[in-house]
Amino acid sequence: MQLVHEPVSGGDATDKGGDRRVLATDVDLADSLLSQTRGLMFRRSLLDGSALTFRFDSAAVRDVHMLFVFFPIDAVWVVDGVVERVERLRPWLSFARAECDLLVELPAGTADGVEDGDRVVLES
Repeated sequence: MQLVHEPVSGGDATDKGGDRRVLATDVDLADSLLSQTRGLMFRRSLLDGSALTFRFDSAAVRDVHMLFVFFPIDAVWVVDGVVERVERLRPWLSFARAECDLLVELPAGTADGVEDGDRVVLES
């Protein structure tokens, strides 16, 4: 599974196909209550090319906290494949929330260039 970013031009949902890029090729799906609760807590790093994703049945407001996370991350909240929010979170101190049905956590800097309205999708 890989995570792909598809930017839109001028906010009109027209895909700039040449700008499509893979954000992560090593995608870990937090699919159990335990893995969702633990998230990235107590890990020492998140390797380049990797992502932790949380898929939900429906869109709702979801929180990300950085308590016991020792490194910065980029968090991306997505609804129906469309980016709702992108945030760089600092270790230990950050907290953010937004609506999503897919929440993605990436190494800091990976989501540079990902903007609200862009598409981010998981592909098999």
